Amino acid sequence: MNNYIAIMAGGVGSRFWPSSTEENPKQFLDILGIGKSLIRLTFERCVQIVPASHILIVTNKRYRTLVKEHLPEVPIENILCEPSMNNTAPCVAYTALRIESMDPNAVFAILPSDHVIMKENAYLERLNQAFNYAKDNNAIVTLGIQPTRPDTGYGYIEVPSANKGDKIYKVSSFREKPDENTAQKYLDSGNFYWNAGMFVWSVKTILDAYQKHSSLILSVLEEDKTKYGTTEEQDYIDAVYPKTEKISVDYAILERADNVYTIPSDIGWSDLGTWGSLHSYLDKDESGNVVQANLSHIEDVRNTLIRAQKERIIVIKGLDNYIVVDEPGALLIYPKDKEQEIKSVVNRLKK
Repeated sequence: MNNYIAIMAGGVGSRFWPSSTEENPKQFLDILGIGKSLIRLTFERCVQIVPASHILIVTNKRYRTLVKEHLPEVPIENILCEPSMNNTAPCVAYTALRIESMDPNAVFAILPSDHVIMKENAYLERLNQAFNYAKDNNAIVTLGIQPTRPDTGYGYIEVPSANKGDKIYKVSSFREKPDENTAQKYLDSGNFYWNAGMFVWSVKTILDAYQKHSSLILSVLEEDKTKYGTTEEQDYIDAVYPKTEKISVDYAILERADNVYTIPSDIGWSDLGTWGSLHSYLDKDESGNVVQANLSHIEDVRNTLIRAQKERIIVIKGLDNYIVVDEPGALLIYPKDKEQEIKSVVNRLKK
């Protein structure tokens, strides 16, 4: 079997402060309140397609122990540790070179660690379809999410209208996060999908793409390819990885390549990027509230997300459209419609 999956788990998830911190970021949290972290849920989906020995976790060095705690089935040598946060293009190139050392004929998926998939069977079907297409074709395959609203927080994938009815579309272009009017036009046209950051390609296809479109990243990382898959790999990566360009794989490869395809995917997807998106995703009471607390008295509260420590008694009255998050080191009470400010507030606190 030549199929592999790499799960990217190096982000900090600062928009979920104060629950998500640099020491314990979003992907390691039970953000849904079901007893499993987001990375655990991602792994449990992936292991239905490939064995645990074919799953790699790409993370920051500081999270190696956390990965092992949450995913004890993953071999320790399959936890790839980045010494610096250089965005996703170096991450993907490093992963491709490592998998090449394991299996030069491999086809692998790159998946985020912290997204939610409601329609799991449909998702697994689409992912298998992507693997099969990438195996048989020189193709970079993405899963395109059917948009349900004119969202300005996602990049968009454009396909030509002439391809309507096909199961896989040649991508015309990638579009950056639009303003609301542009997003509405995308939605109305029916030729656009959300870019969810889920990609499938063969080792050969993606390394050829780096050679053509982002050769500087590749030249830094393959200065000595004999180190990959050996006990010397980590020391080598520690030395060369910080020298790579800080750029996303979207900019470095996808927007420049002419062999990108997308599979429209209605899979109940959410990136859970903010507290507001979590509130939208979870079941609510008759007043529109999401309450994750053991003991609480909530009165005259509407459209609000409340998340509290298990040992804390929560009493709240008179809030509408708020986020309330209680953690041992911090308390957040913030208007939900202004949550985009939280990240900058946290950055100011750090200073």
